Parts: sequence; C-alpha cells; structure tokens
Amino acid sequence: MEKIVSAKNERVKKWSKLKTKKGRLNSNQYILESWHLVSEAINANQKVEVVLTTNKQYELHQNEIDAFDGEVIEITDDVSKALGSTSTPQGIFGIVELPKEDHFDSLDMNGSWLLLDQIQDPGNIGTMVRTADAAGFDGVIFGEGTSSQFNPKVLRSMQGSQFHLKLLEGDLLDWIGKFKENDVPVYGTELNPQAVSYDQIEKQDAFALVMGNEGNGMQDKILDQTTKNLYIPIKGKAESLNVAIAAGIAMFHLKK
Repeated sequence: MEKIVSAKNERVKKWSKLKTKKGRLNSNQYILESWHLVSEAINANQKVEVVLTTNKQYELHQNEIDAFDGEVIEITDDVSKALGSTSTPQGIFGIVELPKEDHFDSLDMNGSWLLLDQIQDPGNIGTMVRTADAAGFDGVIFGEGTSSQFNPKVLRSMQGSQFHLKLLEGDLLDWIGKFKENDVPVYGTELNPQAVSYDQIEKQDAFALVMGNEGNGMQDKILDQTTKNLYIPIKGKAESLNVAIAAGIAMFHLKK
C-alpha cells in the first residue's frame, strides 16, 4: 500500500481543494470523510476512485477496505488534518467522481420530490434529505442559492441518504414548469391568505413540495407558480417552525 506522509504532497494539495466548489469542478471529483460515508458510496456503486486511510482506521476496517478494488493509500494524521473539514477528522476519506447530471427531460416526473429554495444551513439540508429518504421520496432538487450537495458539511449532515435517492440541481422555476406539464401538483409552503392547512391535502404518490429559505421563506416568483401553498397551524406560542421540522411534517403527511 502506498503511503503519503506530507501534507505538502501534490496529490494532497489537489484533494484538499475538493472542499471548494472551484476545486471540485476543476477535478470533477469530491471528497467524502468517514468510513460510514465512504462505504455507503461504495455500496451504492458510486465511482470511488481512491480511499485514503490512517493506519488506525485501516485496522478498524481492514476487511472492508481490502475488498475495495480501487486505489488505497495510507496517510498520516497530518495529512488527515489537511484533508478534513473538522477540527478532529476521523482519518479516512474517499475521492469520488462527481456524478453526471440528470436532465429533467430524461426523468420520470411521476414521483415525490422535495425542492429546496435557497436553503443554506447544512444541518437543515441534511435533515431534509434524510427525512425525504425515510419518507420514501424519489429525489431532492437543490435550487439556485441552496448550499451545494457536495459541500463537506452538507455531505456529513446527509449521512449517506444522498445515495438512496436522486439529488439534482437547477432552476426551480424550470422544474416546476416541468412538473406542471406532467400534471404533477407543486405545493409551496407559506402562510398567506390563499394558503391552506397542510392536513387538508390528501396523501398522494406524485407531487413536489417546495421549502423556502430559513429566514425569508420561498421566493415570490416561485410562490406564484405553485399549484397550492400550504401552512402548518401553530397551536402554541412559538413564532415559527424550523424549516426541516416543517418539511418533515409535510412530507410524511403528503406521501402516500
């Protein structure tokens, strides 16, 4: 097994840049951290090109790592710190090829989809993706202004659910138009005079649900294009619900 001992190694410098959007686009790769995420990617037949592991992590996962048919490199703790996005990285990473983007013309729109409109907090994104996975959704669409699905904090927060459903990126107005062309209802989430309580909508198999920015809600131009807008009645004195909590309530109610 090859071993890299210096954080100044050229390959390490290149991999470290994968924590940025520019670095990912230049290399057509992204970086996963922790054996849980790396193994999830391998099991989901993602194109994991390299596994980087400290000796300690190798000893913990030797059988699984030995079964991996790609390149495996041992790294030192210093290299691990250079590649990690936390103060105490676990010491195991995967270098993965960016997946090819699906265009909506090639997708079956008759499913259940979560659309994220300018959601920026990685924790909220991860919770919503995991909840969509748990609720049996077909996919999540990251709209413009939403944090990237390949942001290291978002990757950690999704905890592997990203490999269980489709994750797409694009202009939500284009996607909403496509859903409506296919007679798939699109539900926004907003408290306004035209909105109805979420529990007035029957369960269904095919629909899209849009969740808006943590502070500002959905953009007006997107609200104007939805089939119907929903709200969740608040029975106590709280001013509002966290967007991920609200998404979970709506997803499990709507999904047949």
